[in-house]
Amino acid sequence: MLKIGLLGVGHLGKIHLKCILLAADTYELVGFYDSNPGVRAKIADEFGVRAFESAAELIAAVDVVDVVTPTPLHYQLVKQALEAGKHVFVEKPLTETVQQGRELIDLARERGLQVQVGHVERFNPALLALEDMPLHPMFIEAHRLALFNPRGTDVSVVLDLMIHDLDIVLNLVGSEVTEVHAGGVAIVSKTPDIANARLEFANGCVANITASRVSLKQMRKLRLFQPNAYISLDLLEKEAQVIRLLPEGQAVPSQGQHFPLETPEGTRTLHLDMPAVEPVNAIRMELETFAESIRAGLPPRVSIEDGYRALELAERITADMEKRLTRVKDWPGNA
Repeated sequence: MLKIGLLGVGHLGKIHLKCILLAADTYELVGFYDSNPGVRAKIADEFGVRAFESAAELIAAVDVVDVVTPTPLHYQLVKQALEAGKHVFVEKPLTETVQQGRELIDLARERGLQVQVGHVERFNPALLALEDMPLHPMFIEAHRLALFNPRGTDVSVVLDLMIHDLDIVLNLVGSEVTEVHAGGVAIVSKTPDIANARLEFANGCVANITASRVSLKQMRKLRLFQPNAYISLDLLEKEAQVIRLLPEGQAVPSQGQHFPLETPEGTRTLHLDMPAVEPVNAIRMELETFAESIRAGLPPRVSIEDGYRALELAERITADMEKRLTRVKDWPGNA
């Protein structure tokens, strides 16, 4: 059994702690460290788990380090764990900058260690329900809207929220991003709170992604359009819908609903299916699959390279957004 230690027991870190305890067949939770002494004492008392006095002391005592701290601390803590020869699970985003991410990739490869990045939406039941379906989207539309919460404002909405969808889209499309056009506005914090990005891929796919943390309602929807099919995912409600134009002559599946559609080539059949969505604890699942990858010596489901690609794309989006904002500031009358 792998010995695991947790760095950071804030809101999300506390959820990780509970999930590790639930995964008792996979991990032995050795303890945790948090820089706040009051929080350390409270969590140790509440869960009966050992509180370490330093990150270094915890890292030395475990096989796997789970980093769930604010983003600005990721680089140093992951580096410290890798240098100590430990496998690392780190919450998204991987680091603050691509340079930091690149250094960690090189260090992990040099030491032969596994690193998984916590892009938890990869384990969303709605997305998992499509695992057996051939996906080759040519247009993607994503909306991720949230109520304002000051907890995530140490980074822009691109690194806070949009990066979830960047990771999903990069994984689905599997092609190089050739063009990035982005815009964003800071409304209640010092970094953009709402942003939109249009991405063009080498294979011809286009993605339009919007993220906001100043909305009056929550939404996490992803729509995929591909030849003869439209797929709608509600990641918040954990629902999936697949609408397909059946090939001519194909028997209508027994499950789902079907409708006749008049086309220039004659009457075709539209088939609406709602794939079965199995409830899962996504954070527990991502932690357990990480243990499986360590034991099998296989790349994690969301590798450090995946986390780096999402971070790199987020940085390109941010750069284009800032360039656009500079032009707006320089426009006559906006000075």
